[in-house]
Amino acid sequence: MSRPRTTPGAEPSAPRSAPRAARAAAPWTAFGGDLHLDLGERRAAGAGLRAALEDALREAVQDGRLAPGTRLPSSRALGEDLGIARNTVVEAYGQLTAEGWLSSRQGSGTTVAERAAPRPAGPAVGLRAGHRPTGRHDLLAGRPDLSLFPRTAWLASARRALAVAPHEAFDYGSPLGRIELRRALADYLARVRGVRTDPDRLLICAGFGQGLALLAAALRERGAERVAVETYGLPPQRDTLRAAGLGLAPLPLDCAGARTDLLAGLTGGRVGAVLLTPAHQFPTGAALAADRRAAAVRWAREHDGYVIEDDYDGEFRYDRQPLGAMQALAPDRVVYGGTAAKSLAPGLRLAWLALPDELVEPVARLKESADTMGPVIDQLTFAELITSGRYDRHVRRCRLHYRRRRDQLVAALAERAPHVRVTGIAAGLHAVLELPPGSLPEPELMDRARAAGLVLTGLGWYLTERALVPDAPPALVVGYATPPDRAFPAALSALCEVLRTA
Repeated sequence: MSRPRTTPGAEPSAPRSAPRAARAAAPWTAFGGDLHLDLGERRAAGAGLRAALEDALREAVQDGRLAPGTRLPSSRALGEDLGIARNTVVEAYGQLTAEGWLSSRQGSGTTVAERAAPRPAGPAVGLRAGHRPTGRHDLLAGRPDLSLFPRTAWLASARRALAVAPHEAFDYGSPLGRIELRRALADYLARVRGVRTDPDRLLICAGFGQGLALLAAALRERGAERVAVETYGLPPQRDTLRAAGLGLAPLPLDCAGARTDLLAGLTGGRVGAVLLTPAHQFPTGAALAADRRAAAVRWAREHDGYVIEDDYDGEFRYDRQPLGAMQALAPDRVVYGGTAAKSLAPGLRLAWLALPDELVEPVARLKESADTMGPVIDQLTFAELITSGRYDRHVRRCRLHYRRRRDQLVAALAERAPHVRVTGIAAGLHAVLELPPGSLPEPELMDRARAAGLVLTGLGWYLTERALVPDAPPALVVGYATPPDRAFPAALSALCEVLRTA
């Protein structure tokens, strides 16, 4: 029996012997997709069939529902879908093409013309909504260089993951996440960060922010009234805790990290957990000392509490030996949180929690209520990226790139603003630039930075309460990862000029 001729990767065309209905469906698949048009109201108002179709199409283009370049269904397919004659559609397409709304080329079908009005721009939003303010030089902390995203490796892993994934992987699944990724992460975290966990105690979440929200809700269910936090930290994380009905108990910071020895003396409501960034305190950059790690674990065991370890910047260290995860000291009392936001990209929304046994069920239940389960394909792809070794190679490349960036920043400051004290640079993607006494107050310093086109934050923005550090020196928190290579020298020049005159 002869077969219809095909090209590699193409669907076979309908053979001439196929039923008429099957042949009629072929143009629909070749030109355009589904298109919803309601002609009922226009017909009821007395418009003829062709006029009603023209008005509906014209309106869809005007209001942006049909964007420029959109390919329309073939005249036969649209006619069959609307229950009207094909010639009526042909005439309507012809009229709108003559008016400039549509464009038609032999063999390419009919598309919306490029002259159509563009869609209205979305509303402007600010930093507190998770978006970036505008400026010539983007030096906000906490963002990676997105040009480093391993597109080729990601695509190769996606192809491999999809080729071997079982059919059931695309069904509704466990709120903990795909088992392939949980197995890959359990092995990777044990090898790279010293984390002691297994796949059944790992939960995949949409960013560390979601993971923290789930933990906060679970702690509230367990009777917690407050969470201890570092004096300096991310405002969105504090907002998440407050939104769960939890109060905050700030812990002072020094060069050895958070004063966890003060946990036992906190009063004013039951403290159910302490949130720490032990590998690289954000934003000051201090590493939590061994005795303070031990003090936090001891407090958690004695007070039926938990340590929430945000392993911020754990992958990126430059001038010191890697510090293992605090979770290994007490897997029954430390929740380990990690994310691919810095190593890959924030837009993936891939993060994970290694949970103590007692928290697995309540956190998984809350996760299921929040969004049932996370997207599957990215989880499968990330798992294959890890197991293939491509992720390790990518992280090493990023580490070298960011170290070069850091060295450029330090060298420029040493030459052009030697009065500035640079701290927090042994790891991570940002530095704290502290000015000497007598310099401009931080609000005025920020005004000058904005006037110079710099997008960054002052250290004071990260304070839990300004009254906790009344004598804090003026300082800037500078992210050095984001600008492209060609733009980084100009950003450094603008930064140094602001600091020189401050």
